[in-house]
Amino acid sequence: MSPASRGITFHESLVYSLHRLADAAVIFAVVRLALTQTDETGLPHFLTISTATILVYHVVAELSGLYRSWRGTRLRREIGCVLLTWCYTVPVLLGIGLFTQHNAVYSYESKLIWIVATPLAMAVGRFTLRKVQQRLRARGFNIRRYAICGVNELGIQLARNIERAPEMGLRMAGFYDDRPNDRTVELPEEVGRHIGGLDDLVYRARRGDFDIVYITFPMRAEERIRNVLAKLGDTTASVYIVPDFFVFELLHARWTNVNGLPAVSVFENPLYGVDGLAKRTADVVCGSLILAALALPMAIIAAIVKLTSKGPVFFRQRRYGLDGREIQVWKFRSMTCCDNGGEVRQATRDDDRITKIGRVLRRTSLDELPQLFNVIEGSMSLVGPRPHASAHNEQYRSLIDGYMLRHKVKPGITGLAQVSGYRGETETLDKMERRVACDHQYIREWSLWMDAKILAKTLRVVLTQRNAY
Repeated sequence: MSPASRGITFHESLVYSLHRLADAAVIFAVVRLALTQTDETGLPHFLTISTATILVYHVVAELSGLYRSWRGTRLRREIGCVLLTWCYTVPVLLGIGLFTQHNAVYSYESKLIWIVATPLAMAVGRFTLRKVQQRLRARGFNIRRYAICGVNELGIQLARNIERAPEMGLRMAGFYDDRPNDRTVELPEEVGRHIGGLDDLVYRARRGDFDIVYITFPMRAEERIRNVLAKLGDTTASVYIVPDFFVFELLHARWTNVNGLPAVSVFENPLYGVDGLAKRTADVVCGSLILAALALPMAIIAAIVKLTSKGPVFFRQRRYGLDGREIQVWKFRSMTCCDNGGEVRQATRDDDRITKIGRVLRRTSLDELPQLFNVIEGSMSLVGPRPHASAHNEQYRSLIDGYMLRHKVKPGITGLAQVSGYRGETETLDKMERRVACDHQYIREWSLWMDAKILAKTLRVVLTQRNAY
């Protein structure tokens, strides 16, 4: 078989086929309920709305990845994907209704029931299904036994992850490894026992003592993996290789497919597809509302800056944006000089370059407000790694491993580092390393809910005025 013809086939389980049918049934039921609030709507209207809703919802669901395996994933993430999918379905359907002049046929009450009740019913359905699965598996139904081939840290982490996801219905059979004790790690008592070597693993797999084998050998042990696979090929056990990608710093890793060949990302922008559209929508909507609310205070600040010191009202500094592309970041001028060249000195406590009004602006972070224009324009986000001066990027990229990875997302007005105590001057390399670590964590764990929490914490941090000068 040629390399180009090799690939991985992804099988959709019966559960997720049932999810499609259940969602379709929910849509039919809610549309029928909603139409009771509208006069003179018969079967044709019911079928038209239901069919259009199902078609559009399933198209959006393919983009959002709703109908994929959520096994081992927290329920709130699955329900969040349901709500996000519906949030993008509704505007499309209302737009079609407006274009075809069907919206006027249905009452306000009907539309409200349809918009609100549909995602709630879908979320309740998924919650119920998970609870049923957990109860059945707690009683021994649909339980599958698994073994781990490889007594190492990855195997321990895998066992713990499975233990924290009882809805997977997996029960530990034990660890297997041929290596002597001095070449393996000590197994915590709660994760399982080292049962035997690879011959024992194959023997028990042939006997049907377990259904699944997870191989956690490191990727460099190719020969050992091939040897185990050859022997397990004579059994009926399902075999999975768990690659030790944790040895790299993965930023929101995901699987992709290159003409049939699977590949996993190591460094990747997490904001692709629906996630990217959701974050951009939140930036534009929230940024516009904040800008409208602060328009008058910003005008007053601009006048004070102009009247209290010589120089322009705004200061634009060259900084790195998404993928390291240079952007111009807007700020209210807070200094008597505007460093923007190959060497930029960070502001320090009692810095004599800072104006009197500038000191107040910097302590309250009001000097950052013009970056709302950057957000609406699209070069920045409300939340993300804070952009550093280009000169500082060139300085630290050679000192801190993975420093430039913070530019895999748009820079933000505020970020995880700023609400975690790393706001302001980074006079030591250690402080900058901790700030970059926070940026990496943000990229790995990003969600809209995380953005909302950071924005809420930012207000508290600004009010306490810590590390800002």
